[in-house]
Amino acid sequence: MRDLMRPGRRRPPRSERNQLRQAAKQGKRRRGRKKHTFSLTRWLLKLIIFVCLISALPMVALRYIDPPTSSFIELNKLNNNKNIKHIWVDIEDVSAYFPVAVIASEDQQFPHHFGFDLKQIMLVLSEKDKGLSRGASTITQQTVKNLFLWPGRNLVRKGIEAWLALWMEVIVPKKRILELYVNFAQFGTSVFGVGAASQHYFKVHARELNPHQSALIAASLPTPSRSNPAKPSEYLEQRAAFIQDQMPRIGGRRLISEL
Repeated sequence: MRDLMRPGRRRPPRSERNQLRQAAKQGKRRRGRKKHTFSLTRWLLKLIIFVCLISALPMVALRYIDPPTSSFIELNKLNNNKNIKHIWVDIEDVSAYFPVAVIASEDQQFPHHFGFDLKQIMLVLSEKDKGLSRGASTITQQTVKNLFLWPGRNLVRKGIEAWLALWMEVIVPKKRILELYVNFAQFGTSVFGVGAASQHYFKVHARELNPHQSALIAASLPTPSRSNPAKPSEYLEQRAAFIQDQMPRIGGRRLISEL
């Protein structure tokens, strides 16, 4: 503009000056929009990295550290349940029949899927159209729920559960997931984990559970607060018999050593 105002230079017509001003304003607006878009993208990237770190760090810890408690245990304590029974037992010190019974009962595709059993999900969705209702949660999803979340089937909880289950499958080995599950699944009103369940119901250490006892405890999982493996109902016995029949079919004790 200074060159335009020097002596001997002709001042541009007003229309041309207005065009130059408008072009300069449009350039500023474009630069502003680009800067805003870049800032928003950078903020979203930081948020994604933060969420991934927050999701991954607990799984890294779970891979190496035995958790002392779970959200379900703490929720029971908040509800004034003073009778909590929970004993951690390493999976090598648990009867191999028990984890096989749990897999036969809850998630027969556990060794093969990546946190979700898509066939079961599709089957459950088709059954809903017929008025039937049941869950399709895998052992991985149930482990996440038991350790970090709360009861209920709302979409928010299911969404968080699915997200964390993916991270658990990425970071935590299958055998470790199973170890966490058998130690924090609820097997009675106040009974959490196979260590407490084996002593509470059968007065034996978890390593001493036989196939039938293992199947009875696993059979209580859909309704642990209403089931008593030590004094099984006819329904519980039938369910245990089905589980015991399935145990060798899915690989038996060899299945656990191969995880």
